[in-house]
Amino acid sequence: MRKSTIAALVGCAALSMPSASVAADRGPSTPEECKQALQYIRDFETNPLSSESVQRREWVLKWIIEVSDIHVSMRVILDKLPKGNKKDSSDLLVAETFSQTAFLIQNPDKQGDLIAQYQAGVEGALKVYEVLLAANPKDRQTFLDDLVQQRNQGSLGQWVKQRASASCNN
Repeated sequence: MRKSTIAALVGCAALSMPSASVAADRGPSTPEECKQALQYIRDFETNPLSSESVQRREWVLKWIIEVSDIHVSMRVILDKLPKGNKKDSSDLLVAETFSQTAFLIQNPDKQGDLIAQYQAGVEGALKVYEVLLAANPKDRQTFLDDLVQQRNQGSLGQWVKQRASASCNN
C-alpha cells in the first residue's frame, strides 16, 4: 500500500501530505530521527492519551511518509475493529502502524518480511488496547480480548499469518 495511504487510514486530517517530489528529495532516515521516532512510538504505546500524543503522532506519521527507507505495509490486520468506536479504532490503527515502524527501524533487514511486520503491528495494537482498557474498562472489545488471549497462549502468530493470507486474497 502506498505511503500516502497511511495518513488517510489513520484519519490524520491535520497532517499535510508532502508531494511525491518532496518525499523523493527527502532521502533516508537519519539515526537521530530513528531514535526520536522510537521514543515517540514507545511513549505512545505506554500513554496514547497523553497531551503530547497528537503532536508526536503527527511528527511520526509525517516522517514515515517522507523518508525513503521505511516502508510500512498496511494490510489492516485489525480491520475487524468495531466501526462505532472511532476514537479507539484510530488509536489502535496508529499503534499498529507505529509498531510496524519501530520493528523496521530495529530490524532493517526484515523490510520484506511482511508477516513479522504484521505481527509487530498487532502486538503493538494490543499493548495500546490494554492501556486504553485500563483507562476505560467499559470499552472492552471481545475481538481484541480474543487476540490478547491468543497472544498470551502463544498462538497469535498463526492468527496473523491467516489474516495476512486472507487479506492478500481479497
